[in-house]
Amino acid sequence: MDRKSYSDRPDAPVEGVEHPDHRVEFHLSPGDIQSVRFGISPGHELAHAVRVLLRPEQHPLQWGWLRAVRDRLPRESFQLLAAVIGDDGYMPDFLTAAPGWDMTPEAELAALRITPLDPMRVDFGKMVIRSSGSRQRALRGMQEQPARAREMIADAWSEVWDAALAPVWPQLERLLRSDIAVRSRVIATSGIREMAGGLHPTVSWGDGAVRVSLRRHSELVDCHGSGLVLVPSVMSSWGCMVLTEPPAQPTLFYPARGVTAGWSRDASEIATSLGALLGPARATILLESGVARTTTQVAQDAGIAVSTASHHLTVLRDAGLVSSERDGARMLHLRTPLGEAMVGAVL
Repeated sequence: MDRKSYSDRPDAPVEGVEHPDHRVEFHLSPGDIQSVRFGISPGHELAHAVRVLLRPEQHPLQWGWLRAVRDRLPRESFQLLAAVIGDDGYMPDFLTAAPGWDMTPEAELAALRITPLDPMRVDFGKMVIRSSGSRQRALRGMQEQPARAREMIADAWSEVWDAALAPVWPQLERLLRSDIAVRSRVIATSGIREMAGGLHPTVSWGDGAVRVSLRRHSELVDCHGSGLVLVPSVMSSWGCMVLTEPPAQPTLFYPARGVTAGWSRDASEIATSLGALLGPARATILLESGVARTTTQVAQDAGIAVSTASHHLTVLRDAGLVSSERDGARMLHLRTPLGEAMVGAVL
């Protein structure tokens, strides 16, 4: 799949037919360029996790995660999501909210539970004509009773998330945020063009447009001043996707940096790896510095004296891995882009 929704147009290519010259161009005005931003989409990760589970042979970078998760899936909930998502092709838009920097799994699920029913009917209709047999009958039933389908899908989303991605979300989120931190640094040092050209071999920037080579779809997209949202992904690590259909924001999903077969290692293994480089105490502080904390909180979380925590924070700050900013009487400490990149590299 190259795009969440495209084949509904009369002139759209037949799904499954690939062409080497397909390309989507996002045309950006000066106002659009100022509005280019990054986001995170837990729903996108879950949808592609379902596809990985349906076709594991095509996703070798996920095999470590697959071995851990396969036996704990809630069968009925997974089968429901598999029917809705499918193993390739069109993916319904209602499954994911607009990606954002602060998007959380809880917010994604809450948005799904109140998603409008009319767009759901339209999405179900698109999936019905792209399916056959028992899946088509199931989807047609959901189209006829969208309120009940919405409740069932949201419940299934919650159960599959808890079993499949919740245990590894800290690792996965660190990879996503580390990717964004590295690319933000490229923007600061070399500009947006250099950053966009490094997203993926199929992506280029020139003459006021971001161009993405795809398997099945060509389109010219005028962003109309709304900008472009760039969303890294761990689960869809094979290539890029785009979202262009209004009212959704023009969005480009791209593979996150640093995704290897061992990305889902648990936090203790990651801490051990970082500890060999930084020492156990500093590794723990760096790993837990994804949110701003006071020196006292750092000390309590690490189980060390405040003076010792202050010393470690000074070393990490001098190395450029942690930043410290005053907030009234408090000093707050947070990982820098370099610190994010280091954590991502270990993952």
